[in-house]
Amino acid sequence: MTVNHIDPTLLAGNRKPLANYQATHFLWEVKDKVGTITLNRPDRKNPLTFDSYAELRDLFHQLKWADDVKAIVVTGAGGNFCSGGDVHEIIGPLVALKAPELLMFTRMTGELVKNMRACPQPIVAAIDGVCAGAGAIVAMSSDLRYGTARSKTAFLFNRVGLAGCDMGACAILPRLIGQGRASELLYTGRSLGGEEGERWGFFNRLCEPEAVVNEAQKMAADLAAGPTFANGITKTMLHQEWAMTIEQAIEAEAQAQTICMLTEDFTRAYEAFVAKQKPVFQGN
Repeated sequence: MTVNHIDPTLLAGNRKPLANYQATHFLWEVKDKVGTITLNRPDRKNPLTFDSYAELRDLFHQLKWADDVKAIVVTGAGGNFCSGGDVHEIIGPLVALKAPELLMFTRMTGELVKNMRACPQPIVAAIDGVCAGAGAIVAMSSDLRYGTARSKTAFLFNRVGLAGCDMGACAILPRLIGQGRASELLYTGRSLGGEEGERWGFFNRLCEPEAVVNEAQKMAADLAAGPTFANGITKTMLHQEWAMTIEQAIEAEAQAQTICMLTEDFTRAYEAFVAKQKPVFQGN
């Protein structure tokens, strides 16, 4: 039996509309249930600050409860994606900190990646120009990556005297492009060009610079118009199955798919097929 009424007190604690969220340290816009984050410091190639790290971390956390945002696009203003942590506003202050405060910072940045992976919305990164350091991590942590031939992605931690194991890079990057290729990028910090990045599987596709954001938003809109509850399950299983055996993964997927078969979207798809129509999914 389908229950159409949900107790408002349950909704109040588990739904948090974000279409009207007012971002402080980047741009945020929602159109047709697609939220677009634009890193907006183009004069410095969109570096992150302590404030923008924290706000991004918190926004992705809140997206767990947002029923008015079904897919996300992340991009940068002015022909570049993100140049990483701001040299003057982050790197300089870090040099003077002791271990407890440094750990506070590295845990905060890692929490951003955790929240990107945990939010149910698919994330499409639109990457042009410089994509370095933490910017490369944000791109890596997205579900899909649209790039350009002129994009330059660099996990440059080694070049500033740090290890390549930053914000989950040693866990996630090898799963995207393979252990050997990830090792090369993390040991050397060299830039990965757009065409090479597409060949290696880092980019899902390359676009013209003037079209990359629109193409990413089109993909996000298609995902937002799909069976979004099921998309969230797919994202969860893609992430969780990294730590499972094949047998565990098959059982977990059997249970997950059973849940999806109970959704109204599954019934809608069947009824549309019988009627020779395109299903109109509603995410429930």
